[in-house]
Parts: sequence; C-alpha cells; structure tokens
Amino acid sequence: MCGRYSMILTEAQVREHFEHVEAAQHWRTSYNIAPTQHGMVITNRDPGLIQSFGWGLIPYWANSPQNKGLLINARMEGIETKPSFRMPIRERRCLVLADSYYEWVGYGTQKRPYRIRLKDSPLMVMAGIWDQWTMADYSIYTFAIITAPAAPDIRHIHSRMPVILETKDQQARWLDALSLSDTLAMLHSLPAGKLNFYPVTPKLNRADFDSPECHVEVPEQSDLFSSPNDKS
Repeated sequence: MCGRYSMILTEAQVREHFEHVEAAQHWRTSYNIAPTQHGMVITNRDPGLIQSFGWGLIPYWANSPQNKGLLINARMEGIETKPSFRMPIRERRCLVLADSYYEWVGYGTQKRPYRIRLKDSPLMVMAGIWDQWTMADYSIYTFAIITAPAAPDIRHIHSRMPVILETKDQQARWLDALSLSDTLAMLHSLPAGKLNFYPVTPKLNRADFDSPECHVEVPEQSDLFSSPNDKS
C-alpha cells in the first residue's frame, strides 16, 4: 500500500516538467502527507490545472462523506469491478504529484519508516483516480492512489507500491480518453533498479510531523532492528 508520501517540490520545479499546466489554488507542500490531508493532482477533467484534492476517495454515490480517508489506495487487481472504483477508473483518472513515498518495516515490536524515491527524477507521478461527492451546491473532491505488487528490490520493505508513471507520454496518456482495456494495460509495477530507499526518522509515525527531518537518512540500528517481520 501507500500510506504516506511527500511533496515538497516548488510550483516552478513541477512546471519545468508539466510545461503548460497552471496551479489553480494555493501551492501545497508537505514532507508528510497523510490520509484525509490534501495532495496536489492533475485530473483528466482539467488537465491544464494542478489542484488540491483530499486523500481518501469518497464515491459519488456515498450517503455522506463520514468515511472520508478510508479508500486511500485502490489495488490494480480487479479495480474495474470494485463499486467504489469502477466508474473512476473508466472516467476519472488523475496524476498524483509527489517526490517520494514512505513504507514501514516491522522489526519485532518496532517499526522503521523508509523513504522511497525515483533514482532519476525528483518528481514522482503516481497513477490515481478521483471522485466528486456532491450535496446540493456543495462538493468534495477526493482521490486514491492505485497500487501494484512491489518491484523486486523493495519487496523486503513492503509487498505493494504505487503505480508510478515514469514518462511524460505515460502521464499524458493516463489523462486521455482511453478504453478500459488500454487503461488497465498501463497498470504495472516498476522494474527493479528504478528506486532509491533508505530509513528515516521514526518521528514520521506522527501524521502531524512535517519537517525536513523526514527526508534525512537515519543509520540502521542493527541491535534494535535485527529480525524483520514478514509484511503481507
């Protein structure tokens, strides 16, 4: 899964990559984006805008938004059949902008967070789906990150990873009007060798901890973290 991620790139840095995109709202950055918080996305409805949506998809058909934040991830396997995801994967896709994501490794009673980022790019673009929940004239816009089986070299950290769209062509295609079969064909894991990963501060366990310290490598403590749990 993907339960936390970071996005600290400036608007100028992102627009170097997405040359014809504007920011629709106040630019949001964070070293520690947690479920129910807001993240920056580009949707297929407004591909020329970078917008701030809530992380945790609320289906358009939900009776109320009270379960906001529960659907933070959408597994690629069977996504087209799940009630909450089958319409968004067909009609409401988005790019989720990040610079890295975090996963936790369990060692006995301890958990150690790891930061995972691309080797060759400061920008990480994750495949997402979004939805719009509306009551009268009030709307809430939310998204979920699509996940795939982890790349071989990071499976010891976690068994799942976000679907990462590496190239501009892939990113543009994700926002195109695609058939369902073409959309599903884009969902896959990265091959080995594309990612860097290293342990970071346990302070990241707190959802309200937002500091450059989140990105600082912390040396392994072999005496404390010596027998990792299996991650399923």
